[in-house]
Amino acid sequence: MTRDEVLQVFRDSGALLEGHFILRSGLHSRQFFQCALALQRMPVVEKVGVALADKAQKFEAVTVIAPAMGGLVIGQEVARQRRARFIFAEKEGGGLVLRRGFKIERGEKVLVIEDVVTRGGRVQETIDLVHANGGCVTGVAAIVDRSNGAVKFGVPFVSLLSMAVETFPEDQLPADLKAIPAIKPGS
Repeated sequence: MTRDEVLQVFRDSGALLEGHFILRSGLHSRQFFQCALALQRMPVVEKVGVALADKAQKFEAVTVIAPAMGGLVIGQEVARQRRARFIFAEKEGGGLVLRRGFKIERGEKVLVIEDVVTRGGRVQETIDLVHANGGCVTGVAAIVDRSNGAVKFGVPFVSLLSMAVETFPEDQLPADLKAIPAIKPGS
């Protein structure tokens, strides 16, 4: 998929939102990528999943892990495309954990999948969780990289759409955002 094709998926599904949003990171933004809207149709999930799996093919991994909630749908599809095992990390007590009997073997090669990356906090938590369980992260892949390549994880990182999206700390909001009520749409 080209950059324009990915953007079109978001536009067609109403998943590229404009307004005043509070991101999971706590930053504020004028744009929000609501991947859940884009990925509610299985043909779209498959198309995006194939493209992301192809882009991440070089990251030899036997397991795909995604942080819940945002990465679940695309993570499972990438794993399906790669014929890999799929697991996910869940929030518990303020951090991510493996539950439901999921285990990572020592030295197991793992690919981290996320829907949208802004500052990469949830991805980094997932990487740390894999390492804490003895696994080896071979790469990270996301549908959207809102940092335009600025985020670094210490492993290769690819995305289908990379763009610089302005974000602002709450105490540095521009006048136009101050004038609009902020919403937190969730990831």
